[in-house]
Amino acid sequence: MEIRFDQMNCVVTGGAGGIGLATARLLRDSGASAWILDREAVSEPGIESCIVDLTDDRAFANVLDAIGQVDVAVLNAGICRPQQLEETTRENWQATLEVNLSAVFFQLKELAIRMKQRRGGSIVITASTNSFDGEAGLISYNASKAGLMGILHTAANELGPYGIRVNAVCPGLIRTRLTEGAFGDESMIKPYFGALPLGRGGKPVEVAQTIAFLASDMASYMTGTSVFVDGGQMATKFGTWGSLDARFESGEWKLN
Repeated sequence: MEIRFDQMNCVVTGGAGGIGLATARLLRDSGASAWILDREAVSEPGIESCIVDLTDDRAFANVLDAIGQVDVAVLNAGICRPQQLEETTRENWQATLEVNLSAVFFQLKELAIRMKQRRGGSIVITASTNSFDGEAGLISYNASKAGLMGILHTAANELGPYGIRVNAVCPGLIRTRLTEGAFGDESMIKPYFGALPLGRGGKPVEVAQTIAFLASDMASYMTGTSVFVDGGQMATKFGTWGSLDARFESGEWKLN
């Protein structure tokens, strides 16, 4: 069955690139009126672009007022500033939580106010595998993404009676402009991907497809759910490829 969003207004925050842009394109191609809200403009056929500071609650509310009814919202914007625990500055900590956690809460709050009035809507939050693990050097990022689970579960509980579903997607390492440096460093990705059953990193569209499913009526009995899109990372402990007859080629592990 094809997923469709005909005659729906769909909003994607942080959609200027990567997962957000792939999601906006997929929503557009599925019949939606797609809107990207970001701090930079996007020139993409068939997609509306609004420049907005997503940490400014009033500015976000004003954009929603201008758009009108929002049927689907994808809260995707986020930042990542690696620092070791003892070197993490207050500025790093506060900036990361402001964008990744506080802004998401206040965006969801504004959406909930509007969606409750019409008894329906779907919200998908971009969380992370880091919502559940403690990857070294990313304590502020990990804390912000873990906090999204509290928002997710509480919002699903409170908004469910109004026909509003809230779910989350948890990507692993996805190839975007922010992670391009990691993908270009074979000394890093070779052992990293060696611990993943699928033996490679992900593509933005692979996350976008999961977001579209969660946002759609095909997931009509799903709320408060977190879906991993991580190549099997969170399902494993010791990795897969070390014991196999395999080679690392073109950025991914393959069986010989």
